[in-house]
Amino acid sequence: MGYQIFTDATADVSQEIMEGLPPVVYIPMEVELGGTPYTYGPGGNLTVSQFYAAQRGGLFATTSQINPAAYRDAFEPCLREGRDILYLCFSSGLSGTIQNALLCIRELEEEYPDRTILLVDTLCASVGEGFLVREAASRQAQGMGLEELARWVEDHRLQVCHWFTVDTFDHLRHGGRVSAVAATAGTLLQIKPLLHVDVEGKLQVVEKPRGRRRATESQLARMEQGWDRSMGNLVLVGHGDCPQECAQLQEEVERRFPGAKTYPVDIGPIIGAHTGPGMLAIIFWGSAR
Repeated sequence: MGYQIFTDATADVSQEIMEGLPPVVYIPMEVELGGTPYTYGPGGNLTVSQFYAAQRGGLFATTSQINPAAYRDAFEPCLREGRDILYLCFSSGLSGTIQNALLCIRELEEEYPDRTILLVDTLCASVGEGFLVREAASRQAQGMGLEELARWVEDHRLQVCHWFTVDTFDHLRHGGRVSAVAATAGTLLQIKPLLHVDVEGKLQVVEKPRGRRRATESQLARMEQGWDRSMGNLVLVGHGDCPQECAQLQEEVERRFPGAKTYPVDIGPIIGAHTGPGMLAIIFWGSAR
């Protein structure tokens, strides 16, 4: 009966980029916002707009790993139906949720020995993870089998290039990503740090440009250095509740890179909890991260 692609709510996509592709199952994740617990994802009670409105109102958020029971609730109905599973997981460099997934999978493999469950660590996050999930679903639609697709994702995951800028240090500081001293200095100097997801799937600060214009120029320069259109011309422009700036960046990408097929995508609460409103991201196929 074929196989089902699963991922988690960290993978930020839009309905537009997934249109016409095989359905992907997104496993919800828990978010605590201002001390109140919420669920983000299918069946959840938190939307992107509600989340950023709360952040702009002064609330901070934390996220939790998916527990083994939640994985079982997601995977088991599919196995009962006689279908196999490919789970494309949030980067192990940013979360330990992959360990809970493995615990669940080991149990399910014993209970369903005739089924195949494959897990691939995407080493990606947010819009980058969504980008890779979308490209995997596209190849499933073209007829790529389970094992072949798992190998394809492993072979190409490090060619998904993530370049992010953040507008505020408040949420990076709150999550322990930067010190209070660095956050204060960065705010005073109007630094808009340029970050990327490295080959270990970890978030790293690469440059510290001053001002939004210089920060987006740095993003575009990185794309000029590394865009590999031979892999595909899809480019996702992600944003944390700043659609106007996203549209401007998308327009600039299309001007500088003829042939790029660009789409805007909301950055959801799982990554937004750590980066705050105003984040901008460019995701593309590249020769190297």
